[in-house]
Amino acid sequence: MSDERIIDEEGHFHVEDEAVDLSGTIAEGWVALGIFWLLGLTVFYQFVTRYVLNDSAAWTEEVARYMLIGVVFVGVVIGVAKNAAIQVDFFYRFMPPAVGRWMSRLVDALRIAFFAAAVVLTGQMMAKLGGSTRMTIVDAPMNIVYGVVLFGFVAMTYRSIQVARLHWRRGWSVLERPMTTLADR
Repeated sequence: MSDERIIDEEGHFHVEDEAVDLSGTIAEGWVALGIFWLLGLTVFYQFVTRYVLNDSAAWTEEVARYMLIGVVFVGVVIGVAKNAAIQVDFFYRFMPPAVGRWMSRLVDALRIAFFAAAVVLTGQMMAKLGGSTRMTIVDAPMNIVYGVVLFGFVAMTYRSIQVARLHWRRGWSVLERPMTTLADR
């Protein structure tokens, strides 16, 4: 235990914040943050027009919904890149290490296959919709929204491949060693 005190004898509070390091933030994280800020501005504009001006802007509801979809599908790439998804590691504790290793490789392969299939299916859906399907209030093609979803799935596939390569080179995944921290991942 260190000698540092948070509250001194006079009752003053002494704490120093750690330096914030954003150098490890992936590009998709910045894109998600940008969409999030646009969403916040849109909702603020909606609030002002509805409750201050008493003349609600109809387009804000639809655009905010689509921006939220963008935040989710682009933002989830951060979790994929950090390999921070919810996982069940209970069975890995009782498996022989070799079986656990192959099971974790299977999980990596299935994750990549799932996201790759989502890329293909989203692309097929966009091709079927073409430019004819429009948003309800805003006169813009729905493929803009689906394009953001497609970008998210492509990025998830790419980041899943990176995570699988890391697991292969390192020789273990977090499933096999659940006690590791996010920094070790």
